[in-house]
Amino acid sequence: MASSIKDKSLSNDILVVDDETDIRLLIKGILNDEGLMVREAGNSDETLKAIALRKPNLVILDIWLNNSTMDGMEILKHIRKEYPDTPVIMISGHGNIQTAVEAIKIGAYDFIEKPFKSDRLILQVQHALDAARLRRENLELKTRVGGENDLIGKSPEINQIRQIIERVAPTGSRVMISGPSGVGKEIVARVLHKNSRRANGSFVAINCATMQPEQLEIELFGTEYGINGGARKVGVFEQAHGGTLYLDEISDMPNETQGKIVRVLQEQVFTRVGGNTRVEVDVRVIASSSSDLQAEVQIGRVRQDLYYRLSVVPIKIPALCDRREDIPLLVEHFLARASEVSGIAVRRLGDDAMAALQAYAWPGNVRQLRNAMEWVVIMATGEATDPIRADMLPPEITSSTPSVLRWEKGGEIMGLPLRDAREMFEREYLLAQVTRFGGNISRTANFIGMERSALHRKLKLLGVHGSSNENHAVVSEKIN
Repeated sequence: MASSIKDKSLSNDILVVDDETDIRLLIKGILNDEGLMVREAGNSDETLKAIALRKPNLVILDIWLNNSTMDGMEILKHIRKEYPDTPVIMISGHGNIQTAVEAIKIGAYDFIEKPFKSDRLILQVQHALDAARLRRENLELKTRVGGENDLIGKSPEINQIRQIIERVAPTGSRVMISGPSGVGKEIVARVLHKNSRRANGSFVAINCATMQPEQLEIELFGTEYGINGGARKVGVFEQAHGGTLYLDEISDMPNETQGKIVRVLQEQVFTRVGGNTRVEVDVRVIASSSSDLQAEVQIGRVRQDLYYRLSVVPIKIPALCDRREDIPLLVEHFLARASEVSGIAVRRLGDDAMAALQAYAWPGNVRQLRNAMEWVVIMATGEATDPIRADMLPPEITSSTPSVLRWEKGGEIMGLPLRDAREMFEREYLLAQVTRFGGNISRTANFIGMERSALHRKLKLLGVHGSSNENHAVVSEKIN
């Protein structure tokens, strides 16, 4: 028996096209038993209407259709042209090898002869859906430059967010994610999706702040045929059917568009731009904003009804400077990833460099840290075995780094307790001052404000030896 594909119905909307009612009912019964949602069409007109209503995840299409304007091969060509990512399995009781080869050439995923065994049908449906899912995931990976799917960190704030995600992800409730730009709001949305019952469906993201108002509605809802002289466009609501739609920076959405979103959230139905067909979708919406949305509601930039519909479960992500203990784990992660992408060996960060990173304000948050680590992998000097020092970090970080960390021995001193660090600093300081005055102990003592005898004792204690001349010293450091 083929492996089961139950519990995937949210992302699997299958259209069965056959002129024989009994065949449609047979296929529908087999796939319903596997937990799949099935729609039916008996001819080309019904097929095109069903696809226009909502793009299916898979079409099972008979070649010979009686009383139909188009036969199966013509419908296949139409689907391949307008919906190239939708797999099609052709079926026929009058097929031959030549017909099967022609269908595959046009773009059919597979060809099954009638009568067929249910096991074979289930197996091919599963393979077709899995192949479409993999193509979709690969496309998402290619278009999501630098994207992440894991929440990195061990701070109390991040652990609390993990607990919220664990509780809310399986429920399907809408989530509002807030926090400064660059903190990783989309990462939280992706983790929510990955841990939800919709994980096998699409995760579709759209940034409302980057689009003109007239273009935003087209991206959200799509267009009908012939709008602006082009083919029909599938909007993100339709693309996300059975999955998750992530609306980033919703406060930048025009007020009129916000009203349309409210209606979609309420009815799960919308019409495309320039059309009147009611499109039904099953979409979980996760939204985010870097603004204070309650303040935006007060001034009228965000509709109150939209805010309350999207903020069923709020998640607030703190700025990176408010969870500095997460920086070492994030650094390790970003260094490893940047090294893998660039083909450069992974290098270790010195204690001074890590201290400098943890002391920095990070106005760009996690995104800035990721970019900084990519810069370090490419630009840091020295051998692969040498630790990365504080002075090798990007200029915007080194310019605000405490001076002790920019010292040549900053990495060594940051690994010492206070007493040992003080001794190291005194030794280096006195060596520099004695050298500065050409080994003249009297001048050195006068400048630093010590008695000459006290300076002699200090130099001896720290391992700096002088000559027998009471006024000059041969500067050297005892090597322990």
